[in-house]
Amino acid sequence: MELLLVVLIGILYAAGVYFILRRSMVRLLLGILILGNATNMLIFLLGNITKAKPPIIDASLDRLTGPYADPIPQALILTAIVISFGLTSFAIVLLKRVYALIGSDDLDDLNTPEEEDL
Repeated sequence: MELLLVVLIGILYAAGVYFILRRSMVRLLLGILILGNATNMLIFLLGNITKAKPPIIDASLDRLTGPYADPIPQALILTAIVISFGLTSFAIVLLKRVYALIGSDDLDDLNTPEEEDL
């Protein structure tokens, strides 16, 4: 299971970098989203995937014994998902506005000064 996730994370990182290196703004946004999802999966994988009990300590014990699910990576991933949703919605609105002003989604069109159009 972990080997499959490692391969999937590698593929997602490669696809994200490939999309970021394209000239389209939409592909740039997709690349950032894919990299974010790959990072979330990496954090999840580092938190030890176990089919065990949640980390709740009984009143009779003073520490956990045996395997348990680590809640910190899960909380970090949930926070990252919420933040990436806000970033994505803002970036989509920003890309729509830039496309309405320029008429293209090519990143090179953003660098040309307006005097060249005259």
